[in-house]
Amino acid sequence: MNYDTLIPVIRRLAIEAGTKIMEIYNSDDFDVKVKSDDSPVTEADEAADALISAGLREAFPDVMLVTEEQAASHSTTGDTFLIVDPLDGTKEFIHRRGDFTVNIALVENGVPTRGVVYAPAKNRMFFTLADGSAVEETGSFDLETIGETTPIHVADSDNSALMVVASKSHRDQATDDYINKYSVKDSKSAGSSLKFCLVATGEADIYPRVGRTMEWDTAAGHAVLLGAGGAVVRFDDHTPLKYGKDGYANPFFIAYAPGVELKKA
Repeated sequence: MNYDTLIPVIRRLAIEAGTKIMEIYNSDDFDVKVKSDDSPVTEADEAADALISAGLREAFPDVMLVTEEQAASHSTTGDTFLIVDPLDGTKEFIHRRGDFTVNIALVENGVPTRGVVYAPAKNRMFFTLADGSAVEETGSFDLETIGETTPIHVADSDNSALMVVASKSHRDQATDDYINKYSVKDSKSAGSSLKFCLVATGEADIYPRVGRTMEWDTAAGHAVLLGAGGAVVRFDDHTPLKYGKDGYANPFFIAYAPGVELKKA
C-alpha cells in the first residue's frame, strides 16, 4: 500500500461522507431502521457507506474492503484490508448529540496502521500521515488540500491523578468497577471513536471498554492512537488488540497512554 496515495483519499472520503451525514442530521426528520442484531441504522449510515465504499473500490480495487453496513457479505479477511464504519455512534446521531464519527482505516498484519476519524458535528478531524504519525487538522476541511495540522501525542500520565474517558451510551457497573481501581482526577464521557482520539491528544489517559465492539468501530481510532504514541490491549491479558478476527468482534479492551500503570481486570 502506498501511504502517500492512501491518506488523501481516505481523508477526502471522510469529509465527503461527513457532509452527507450532516445534511441528513440537520434535516427535519430521517428514517431509522433496526438491523438483525437489534442495532439502529439510519439513511445517513447507508448513504455514507455507499459513498465511501465506491470511493475506496475505485481508488484501491485490489484491496479487500470491510464495512459495517456490508458486514454480512464479508467472510475472511486477508493480511491487508480497508475497514470502515461510515457512521460510528448511530445512537448519538439519532439523539442529535453530535458525538458521532466517520471511521476509515487500513489494517496490515492484524494492526491498524493508518486511519482517519472525522467528527463532522464537532468539527474535529484526526488522522495519520503517510509516515504513521498522528495529527489533528483544523480549518475548513477542504476536500483536496490538507489544512493546518497539529501533531498529537498522548499525555505524560500522572498515575495519582488520571483522566478517564468512557462510553456515553454503554457505560455500566463493570466499567465503573474497573475505573475505580485507579486514582482518578476526573472522568468524561464521549461517544464513538472520539474516545480513542481524546487519549491520543492527551485529553484523557485511559479508555477502558468493557462491552461489545466490532473491528470497524475501533480500527481508525486505534490507528490514530498508535500514531500518537498510545496503545490498545485486550482487557483480559493486556496483549495487543488484533484485527482480522472471525466475525470481526473485539474482546473487551483498554486504550491508554503508555505511562498509565495498567490494573488487572
